[in-house]
Amino acid sequence: MLRAIVIDDNQEIRKKNCTLIKANCPNITIIGQADSVESGVEIIRQLSPDIVFLDIEMPDGTGFDLLQKLSPITFKIIFITGYEDFAIKAFRFSAIDYLLKPLNANELVEAVKKAEEILSKDIFDIKLNNLFANLERPKNLQNLVLKTADKIYSVNIQDIVNCESDKNYTTFYFINAPKLVVSTNLKEYENLLSPFNFFRTHQSHLINMAYFDHYIKTDGGNTIVMKNKVAIPLSVRKKEDFLLLLQNLQVQ
Repeated sequence: MLRAIVIDDNQEIRKKNCTLIKANCPNITIIGQADSVESGVEIIRQLSPDIVFLDIEMPDGTGFDLLQKLSPITFKIIFITGYEDFAIKAFRFSAIDYLLKPLNANELVEAVKKAEEILSKDIFDIKLNNLFANLERPKNLQNLVLKTADKIYSVNIQDIVNCESDKNYTTFYFINAPKLVVSTNLKEYENLLSPFNFFRTHQSHLINMAYFDHYIKTDGGNTIVMKNKVAIPLSVRKKEDFLLLLQNLQVQ
């Protein structure tokens, strides 16, 4: 059994969350509740839970403030938020799961399952440290957590030259580092990286426009060459969007 604490400043939401946890997670026992950063820190120190369901926005601070007061973290965390904002992007870049309010039973069960499967504290510490850093960094210095078969890395997105997919795997190529292969499809990274000047040139390719060198117009105009001399295919259906992107870059 996992001993859990539920922290949320809204009493009604906290009560609903507790009811949902009890109904869908028979392996969890709720041993306490809190409604603020201060009371959350106190009850966690007092009861030493195995897992904490943690709200992000509270009157006296954030869930991140709470965690920084408790470092090192000795418990598993499921973040809960009602806000689709920069914090959500930071979660995704850090490979940390979160739940949106109101809670969904299926998503709750899946989040608890993932939390239970985190066997290495070191891996979670890397993800959490990456999250804290990303919350403070400017956009162009964001780090992305990449988990390979045997290691976990935190890489600066501006060091990524391009990504190439092979079914459910994605290979990352860097300007001055060995490639990394992760078991996540390219669509996930397209969604994350598009706001950072990345462009999906092809079903299997995503490029960082910061490393674009030139475009070959001959032979149908279907090849992009990066600054590291790697040739990337450009699909017919992406050609118009790519040429428009180049035009906009020239205007800037």
